Amino acid sequence: MIEALFLSIVRISTFVGQQGLTNATGFFFEANGVLQIMTSRHVVLDEASGHRPDRIEIGLHTDRNDLGQFTGFSIPLYKNGLNVWREALDGEGQVDVVAIDVDKVALPRSAQIATFKQHHIPQPGTHVEIGQNLLAIGYPLGFQDTLHHLPLARHASLASPYGLRFGGKGYFLIDARTHRGLSGAPVVMRDRNASPDTDMPWKLLGVHSSRLEAFSRDPEHDEVLGLNAVWYSDVLHTLQA
Repeated sequence: MIEALFLSIVRISTFVGQQGLTNATGFFFEANGVLQIMTSRHVVLDEASGHRPDRIEIGLHTDRNDLGQFTGFSIPLYKNGLNVWREALDGEGQVDVVAIDVDKVALPRSAQIATFKQHHIPQPGTHVEIGQNLLAIGYPLGFQDTLHHLPLARHASLASPYGLRFGGKGYFLIDARTHRGLSGAPVVMRDRNASPDTDMPWKLLGVHSSRLEAFSRDPEHDEVLGLNAVWYSDVLHTLQA
């Protein structure tokens, strides 16, 4: 039986009409009966680069016992000229996380999904040790098992103190080898206190955004830092309002 965590994560393809643009990652989150897809804001709108898709398409498994059974599901990003996603601001400006409501009735009846919920978000003051082993799970460069369409798990470690806003921003840092396509991926750690019978024994620490680089790095002589910004998952509470 496939672990439920893999069924909570979706590959996102962005489009303008029928023209494909980019690939990214998202995951299901459910609160108060509302099902949402969480991903990075720059996946659905990036003013700086002119990236402005009008819809996304996600992949859904339709048979838990035969993961080769798979279908696409399209979600428009605009309705009556207005964006349909929810976004948030904090004291430093735009947060690179959005929530897209999903019409459960419109989903294929056979869709096999798992969801993160509010109890997966760590409580304020949760201690995570520096260097703690974490996972960033998604579709780097859009890569996937073309038979089973499952995401890939990349190992990461906590690189900045959890609970502190790095540089005043609403994110912390992880040390990980990442690629384009992991934008919007959940960053999780095993919940050692979870009930043995739970199907999602994970803590959702944050949402992967992007790699960070030092302005002083000499690309000819210095290797890449390998550091990544991960927005704290408590912003998901805000996105329910």
